[in-house]
Amino acid sequence: MTTFKSMHHTARKRMVIKLGGSTLEGLNEAFFKNFKKLQDSGVELIITHGGGPAINRQLAARQIESYALNGIRVTTEAAMEVVQSTLLGHVNPALVHELTTAGITAIGLNGFDGQLLVADFLDKDIYGFVGSVQSVNTTLLESIIAAGVVPVIACVGVNLKGQGLNINGDIVASEVALAISAESLLLVTDVAGIRIQDEYQTEATAALIAQWIEEGHIYGGMIPKVQGAIECLNAGIPSVQIVGDSLEGTTIIRKLEDAML
Repeated sequence: MTTFKSMHHTARKRMVIKLGGSTLEGLNEAFFKNFKKLQDSGVELIITHGGGPAINRQLAARQIESYALNGIRVTTEAAMEVVQSTLLGHVNPALVHELTTAGITAIGLNGFDGQLLVADFLDKDIYGFVGSVQSVNTTLLESIIAAGVVPVIACVGVNLKGQGLNINGDIVASEVALAISAESLLLVTDVAGIRIQDEYQTEATAALIAQWIEEGHIYGGMIPKVQGAIECLNAGIPSVQIVGDSLEGTTIIRKLEDAML
């Protein structure tokens, strides 16, 4: 992946917060309070988000079929129109409004804005209008961050011909985090991290996670979350956390022995 580099450099801590579709619809006062607290402490924050439930409702209303393959939404041309109009026209503005109401200056963005997320087809024959990130316009992000504004990025990319492409939310979050050299990535879910035998874990390694999956302690929807977190660590992000709306939860770290797995 290539990036548009800027000359600006900052020593302040940076954090990317990824909000999933189901989480977006359940954000409460505690989330915005903790978000504001992080910002006031000097952390530079970037939000990325999807909007699965909202997209599903619009697809159903228009009787457009959709299904997932390998964790990716297969996106026909008709479905892409719904994804784009829903995320850019409804979900993103609503989230920006909530942040603004909570006293957080934010701006909604997507791949079309200043070629923020240039993408290419992941595999058109298999996935349709699904994109793979080719570049992130870090110059644009740097200028927004420097102005004290929180970028709120919808997971829609654009190719060089101007075609919108649906991009997996976790991929957008990790690509943005890597491009801007974020110290940490927070994956916000509806649970406060990894829970083993009714006790939430403050820290986990890839080796422990593999053991917990094998023993059946991690199951269901938590499996792709932890696997995605490990992939982000392996890509070079120093710290990945799975958190609830308190923005606290389980920190997944990559130790030397994990690198040898």
